[in-house]
Amino acid sequence: MAALAASCGYTTSPALLPTHLKTIAIPVFENQTTEYTLEQDVTNAVIARFVTDNHLRVVDERSANAVLRGKVVLYRNTVFGFSTGTSAEEYRVTVGVAVTLKDQVKNRELWSDENLVKTANYFVVDVPGQRARTEIDGRKEAIEKIADEIISRTVEGW
Repeated sequence: MAALAASCGYTTSPALLPTHLKTIAIPVFENQTTEYTLEQDVTNAVIARFVTDNHLRVVDERSANAVLRGKVVLYRNTVFGFSTGTSAEEYRVTVGVAVTLKDQVKNRELWSDENLVKTANYFVVDVPGQRARTEIDGRKEAIEKIADEIISRTVEGW
């Protein structure tokens, strides 16, 4: 019983990441939206997350054991809440991507999601506990959530 209790705990080792995978390439995501530079922002956030995580070293595609390909398929900025009048005070940014991780060594797909969507809300006026923010702030937060989800699915096996 004590051995079982001692084995229960948080670990940073990957659950499903094959041991032969040490490197990853992340080509620039495609952009199927009308938002300028969105593909670069998503790509940069994903690369930064992998660099910070350090389970897989980011390299060029020819040297990589795995390749993460993606495309931005959705971008929306919509009103989410109004003031007591008719003025919009809260907005929601929605970013959606299609992503595939391929094992280049064994030539197989490790995971894929055609509709990975994350949102972030922001207020355009100061509210208790939060200063006013812009669409760019909401966009950045939604992109960071996408990068977090991609890293989790890749190295933790969610």
